[in-house]
Amino acid sequence: MPGGDPARQVVVTGLAVLSALGDGTGPLVEAAWAGKPAFAPVTRFDVAGRRVRHAAHLPGAPRLAAELTRVVGEAAAGAGLDREQAGRAPLLLALHSDTRTAATVAEVGAAVRDTVGLPAVTSTAVGACTASSGALADAAVLLTAGRAQTAVVAAGYLVEPDTYALFDAASALSRDGEVRPFSRDRRGPLLGDAVVAVVLETAGSAHSRGVRPLAALAGWGRTGDAHHVCRPAPDGAGLARAVTAALARAGVAPGDVGYVNANGTGSVLADAAETRALHAVFGPGDGPPVSSTKSVHGHALEASALLEFAVTVESLRAGLLPVNAGYLGSADDCRLDLVLHAPREARPRYALSLNSAFGGANTALLVEAAA
Repeated sequence: MPGGDPARQVVVTGLAVLSALGDGTGPLVEAAWAGKPAFAPVTRFDVAGRRVRHAAHLPGAPRLAAELTRVVGEAAAGAGLDREQAGRAPLLLALHSDTRTAATVAEVGAAVRDTVGLPAVTSTAVGACTASSGALADAAVLLTAGRAQTAVVAAGYLVEPDTYALFDAASALSRDGEVRPFSRDRRGPLLGDAVVAVVLETAGSAHSRGVRPLAALAGWGRTGDAHHVCRPAPDGAGLARAVTAALARAGVAPGDVGYVNANGTGSVLADAAETRALHAVFGPGDGPPVSSTKSVHGHALEASALLEFAVTVESLRAGLLPVNAGYLGSADDCRLDLVLHAPREARPRYALSLNSAFGGANTALLVEAAA
């Protein structure tokens, strides 16, 4: 933390996940390390009239508010927060914006007050696919500014028919039932379930409570392209600026980054633009290993960034880099050091988790391995 108080470093002390792979980080990272996708025919609702009929979703019809409440409680318990400590922690949510959002926020707010002791939902981010990474950055700002000692960030999206229909009608989903980031013949993303909660706190707070951090959020960067409502800026300059800002905040050189969990939606234009962004930061030849875990767990929209942050944290802890699944061969516009076929053993100190969204929003989260 260059030029700052080390006690105000932002650390991760609690983490809970529900994904299409199942409950907890274990099934999620095991699938990411094996490169084993969760995509299957959609059974949650009728897709008979759709072009694409695959997604990564859990069986049945889980309720978003109930699952958010549960993972917030699990993350708080994992961080060792008692009700008094939780009562001082802001809760930042990231959700998909629709007619149910207000009711979901109200239900989660009331439930976590009763079960965990959190005072209220402090804010709700609905800014497309960078919503939860933006919420994580907002929470980190609260901590570094001394406005809180602990904060909880939670995000959720469960595959549902309305958004599925919109993506399908726009021909935005992969028609072959796989997501192939940075590969030749890539055809787009597939949607996926994710409900995630993360407890952030200052290093000083964690030390005083005797809690060992899982990782640190060393830096973050946010930019906007203002290029097009849904297409990325072809040169990737906005995402490159977000990465540069995250590194500068932490005082970290590009060469110190040992892994990138890329946005990697498997879209033709987006993957090419992201490749150019990475080349702008790291150079075209000797950049860090890259993979996109969306190739395994799908695209969870507003919750995707927090899910990918969780995978990145757990991968640093295990010393295994996730596989870039679905790969069919080299693409001329995506020359990167991709992690293919098997997890790569590595123990980098720093990793990046990147996300981009419609409207030109970009975020970069710099994760530091726990000492």
